[in-house]
Amino acid sequence: MSSASSRRILLGISGGIAAYKSAQLARLLKQNGHQVRVVMTQGAQAFITPLTLQALTGEAVRTSLLDPEAEAGMGHIELARWADTILIAPATADLMARLAHGHADDLLTTLCLASPAQKIMAPAMNQAMWAQPATARNAQQLRQDGWQLLGPDSGEQACGDIGPGRMLEPEAIFSVLHQRVVLAETSAHKQHIVITAGPTREPLDPVRYLSNHSSGKMGYALATAALELGAKVTLISGPVSLPTPTGAHRVEVETAVEMANAAEQFASEADVFIGCAAVADYRAEAPAEHKLKKRAGEDGLTLRLIKNPDIIAAIAQRPRGQNRPYMVGFAAETRDLEDYARDKLTRKNLDMVVANDVSLTGLGFGVDNNAALLLWRDSTGKESRQELPPQPKIELARTILHQALIQQTISKN
Repeated sequence: MSSASSRRILLGISGGIAAYKSAQLARLLKQNGHQVRVVMTQGAQAFITPLTLQALTGEAVRTSLLDPEAEAGMGHIELARWADTILIAPATADLMARLAHGHADDLLTTLCLASPAQKIMAPAMNQAMWAQPATARNAQQLRQDGWQLLGPDSGEQACGDIGPGRMLEPEAIFSVLHQRVVLAETSAHKQHIVITAGPTREPLDPVRYLSNHSSGKMGYALATAALELGAKVTLISGPVSLPTPTGAHRVEVETAVEMANAAEQFASEADVFIGCAAVADYRAEAPAEHKLKKRAGEDGLTLRLIKNPDIIAAIAQRPRGQNRPYMVGFAAETRDLEDYARDKLTRKNLDMVVANDVSLTGLGFGVDNNAALLLWRDSTGKESRQELPPQPKIELARTILHQALIQQTISKN
């Protein structure tokens, strides 16, 4: 594995008109100290020559899976092991479909299946192709398989159409790659990130409880994104039906008090604490020992509820530098999103708040997509904001984590 500041990048180029931009991308990567090797599909060679990429990278360009000279030493396996990052730009609709379905019918797709490297692609195609349900399904599958998708951009296309489908410009791809991979990985290396996720359940009697619609998907996506960057992850989880992200230490809890106790314990050794769980605000003062029964003649039931501990506020009140991690809170709202988020940022003494409107159809609780507003303040009290449009939760998690790690690094300097 190369250092975070100099990575071994396998640049894959598939057959779209945007392939001409890949030359500039290869040049940018080399100029910034990365090792770059290029693999081109047969279609890519119709738009740009291997000789161009060889001149820019100083490395022989691979184009065939069945190259007798290269394969004498199982060259495709060696190349798959060599890469820290596989970056495909452009990624055509055809290539996305083949990767989404596990094909290995050329050198590039074979390398992708054989390599444990981080995998990133920049889609590029006609706007009508990008809008097809089949392409959307393939993109979703690739994200679930661990691919990071950059773009596509929207604008005028080579065919004259206007809409989403353009490959991001090389400078934009390089900037995102540098921020997400290099800066965030440098910040996350050897750090301990503690994340709370899912709902809590507050018993009313042995068979009933108070809870909410949280599925835990956002918190688990954050854990996955943190593990991708090499961080140590403790995931304090309420009751959810999700598998533990590989490498995470999962601590299972049921009630808000149990989650508070676990959070207090692990926050003391954390560098970053992310309170993503949907913690019940109240619990029954005295849960019934036996199942509550309906009584003849009574039309209602009165329950006395008491406040649960405010987990994230309690940890955030610790003196800075004394077992206080960088604090990121979540605010799930149904109205006045920014006002409530800003109030939570101030009132609970947080470093950053991630606010999302859970009343929007198809976003928030129990689904795979979300949108968010990020608010944070620096050491001088200056507030910054970033709006994140609807996207898969894993992509949202990567952006949130990147921004949190960068701001945490700034706050320490």
